[in-house]
Amino acid sequence: MTAFFRPVVFAVILATLPFSMHAQRPSTDWPQYRGLNRDGAAGSFAVPQTWPETLVQKWKAEVGIGYATPLVVGDRIYVFSRRSDSEAMIALDAQTGKELWQTAYPVDFTMNSAAARHGKGPKSTPTFANGALFSIGMTGVLSTFTAATEKQRWQKPGSMPLPLYTSHSFSPIVDRGLVIFHVGGHDKGALTAFDAATGAVKWSWAGDGPGYGSPIVAELGGVRQVITITQGKVIGVDVANGTLLWERPFVSGNSTNSNTPVLHGQTVIVSGNGGPTVAFNVAKNGTQWTTTNVWENPDIPLRLTNGVIVGDVLFGLTNRNSGQYFGVDINTGKTLWTSPGRQASNAAIEKAGDVLISLEDDGDLVVARSSKTGFEQIKKYKVADGETWAEASLSGNRIFVKDLNSVTLRKLN
Repeated sequence: MTAFFRPVVFAVILATLPFSMHAQRPSTDWPQYRGLNRDGAAGSFAVPQTWPETLVQKWKAEVGIGYATPLVVGDRIYVFSRRSDSEAMIALDAQTGKELWQTAYPVDFTMNSAAARHGKGPKSTPTFANGALFSIGMTGVLSTFTAATEKQRWQKPGSMPLPLYTSHSFSPIVDRGLVIFHVGGHDKGALTAFDAATGAVKWSWAGDGPGYGSPIVAELGGVRQVITITQGKVIGVDVANGTLLWERPFVSGNSTNSNTPVLHGQTVIVSGNGGPTVAFNVAKNGTQWTTTNVWENPDIPLRLTNGVIVGDVLFGLTNRNSGQYFGVDINTGKTLWTSPGRQASNAAIEKAGDVLISLEDDGDLVVARSSKTGFEQIKKYKVADGETWAEASLSGNRIFVKDLNSVTLRKLN
């Protein structure tokens, strides 16, 4: 089975209401990080009865360095990357890979030596909503572009000290006219909501620095809230006004919390950088919010991969034994199975119905059947020659893959 986790923390939460920005979006679009509902689900993906021996590459486009997932919106692909000394938003024709437009702005900085080998390309996946693209670059530059053209709507300067320690890996989220970023850097940041149309600040919570994982929006305890893992906490913040509703300590030894919440009822599941995976409920009692542990499993620590839920099973990739896939009962936390080790350092795991699709960091795409009894691999394809840290974008019979420098389209038929 396949399930992936991005940098250090894993959280699961199941939204009771759809994200308003996507309620009317075509199901074939992949408009943000982790898909239409930010849960790794590819509802429109055409799972074949028999998987082909190879995935035919239809085109390849050199787009620049970076780890952002390509967005699929109608007949276009949008890619956020670094070209030369600039960060660029690029539009491609989805059928041919032809570049339609590019808008770029110069960004000069020095990477922290610990992260220099990963390159200067942006790590944050942009978000598409209501005809606009929202992005955050490596130094914290916030930008909004009109998707139909190369026009830039508004931009905010970077908000991080140099050389970089915390390069922004989280992806923004749009909800009810707000675009939400966690600006700032290590030990000093603010989860901030901007008016998506104008860039005006609507609210800001400055209780912790940013993590590397991405926020989600869900309704818990009757309140619509942003749920995210920060530098050292898991928090819930009221979307309407930025009020902190609840928080729990979530400290990583090297401050690289980097997983994305996924919603499952009123339960949140988090894990990070070698620590146990913990499930807790969120509830409102009068005016007070509480979080109560449901279960804890020390045997499946997560680091750089986000998980997915199929039925009542959580599938993921623990960093133990150089990478092991696992299945866990979502209600009890009991480990159902683990695969042999040395599967991958990290992976981007998605689901299409009951099929798991895992893009491993070495360019292998693993297709597996979800199961309560073991890892049932269906096929493995080589889809890139270099590092693949971005998740694949799944749409119809198409698989779009971003490696370090390029985007490719592969089709099932």
